[in-house]
Amino acid sequence: MDAQSQQQAGPVKKKETRGRKPKPKEEKKDDHQQQAKLKKSQQNATVDDKYTQWKSLVPILYDWLANHNLVWPSLSCRWGPQLEQATYKNRQRLYLSEQASFAHLSFDFPQLVLNKKKRSYPVHKAPALRRTDGSVPNTLVIANCEIVKPRVAAAEHISQFNEEARSPFVKKYKTIIHPGEVNRIRELPQNTKIVATHTDSPDVLIWDVEAQPNRHAVLGATTSRPDLILTGHQDNAEYALAMCPTEPYVLSGGKDKTVVLWSIQDHIAASTTDPAANKSPGSGASIIKNSKSGDGNDKATDGPTVAPRGIYYGHEDTVEDVAFCPSSSQEFCSVGDDSCLILWDARVGSSPAVKVEKAHDADVHCVDWNPHNDNLILTGSADNSVRVFDRRNLTSDGVGEPIFKFEGHTAAVLCVQWCPDKSSVFGSSAEDGLLNIWDYEKVGKERTPKGPTSPPGLFFQHAGHRDKVVDFHWNASDPWTVVSVSDDCDSTGGGGTLQIWRMSDLIYRPEEEVLAELEKFKSHVVSCTSKP
Repeated sequence: MDAQSQQQAGPVKKKETRGRKPKPKEEKKDDHQQQAKLKKSQQNATVDDKYTQWKSLVPILYDWLANHNLVWPSLSCRWGPQLEQATYKNRQRLYLSEQASFAHLSFDFPQLVLNKKKRSYPVHKAPALRRTDGSVPNTLVIANCEIVKPRVAAAEHISQFNEEARSPFVKKYKTIIHPGEVNRIRELPQNTKIVATHTDSPDVLIWDVEAQPNRHAVLGATTSRPDLILTGHQDNAEYALAMCPTEPYVLSGGKDKTVVLWSIQDHIAASTTDPAANKSPGSGASIIKNSKSGDGNDKATDGPTVAPRGIYYGHEDTVEDVAFCPSSSQEFCSVGDDSCLILWDARVGSSPAVKVEKAHDADVHCVDWNPHNDNLILTGSADNSVRVFDRRNLTSDGVGEPIFKFEGHTAAVLCVQWCPDKSSVFGSSAEDGLLNIWDYEKVGKERTPKGPTSPPGLFFQHAGHRDKVVDFHWNASDPWTVVSVSDDCDSTGGGGTLQIWRMSDLIYRPEEEVLAELEKFKSHVVSCTSKP
């Protein structure tokens, strides 16, 4: 793009930032602008300092870590099926996205303004973004990931990575050209080869990733055709998405303030939910009935559509996240920009079963239901806090009454998830670039520290990202292994970082076990050094 065309490019309406509503324009005084710039500079310095300190501690804190640079940002990451178990490592599918279409860049020197984000970036950082006219497609990426087993990787090896390089442990297997940006990916628990995606539209798209043809993300390429299209929203549904752990049900929330439920039971083969009958990954036959997976020569809307099983009304603003009850396909919950947490029961109608009016002090971005204990629900908010609610006692005087409040983030919380390996442990990621690991059983049991105090319940902090951590996922097949992804537009001007990591087991194992092992190691070292 030459200078003349850059100057002629007009402003384009920008997409709303995650979890925020557009604010009215106000005239700012110069001193306020200077203060904002100074504050931002200080924040960047703090992030860089924390990252430098974190990297020096990697050999001590982690059993294994892989760092994978992404040319384009990814807003979601999920584990797929495990493919192979070997002596020293396992191989597993990994789902992520590439937001390649920062479409319609508008130039206003000396600033480069992106349509994708409500932010401006200096011109000298523009090359990192790769100029695109919108014809470079967005993609859903299926990768094969090699996961090193516990206590195999050498400490010096895991700390020697290049932030700008792609990891040898993550290899692209297949590309699906997605109709629009991939805001959210969720896999069907009964068969993780089926995934649902959210984009900037009212529809939910269902993909049989193994049957979909591999595509090349080239200029002007047509989009892949979804195997199913779930309709029912009256406005864009961008982030709130969940798949039921007990039945092939899909749940979504959107800007129309509704929660929508679908069953895809009648549209998938019987073998889908029968693990013994599942075909091996990579087989070409679709497990979705009457599927027309193709290369995109036809419109995406030509694919089969599924009407909703139910539409639920109760929110007064955008629904930001949804979650199923682990033991029931008829019970689920939702949170939104109205600061509400709502519990639903599809058996009793389309109105809320329980509505918590003020679950947080700001927009509620994320929710997760404890897979080990049906009574516990986890929420994260723009008020920077994470809260745990007991559904047997949700409110006090009409206001949300959590049983635990966790305050360890300095910016909006974007994602929360319970750990599949211990019922009291969960993670939370935020715009502050941190992924915190908490254990509510540790609250009130911490020893009196001699140094700086940590927030109650916080026992591990992953600081490997230098920008907002937009999504993460615990690995149900490899205990205590996490994949996390950050959108690095603020810190580097573009791209993202995918990290796969597992903390040292000395951190989460019972204290008496750890002390016994360290004592045994100490005795071994002493005996070795005492030999002539």
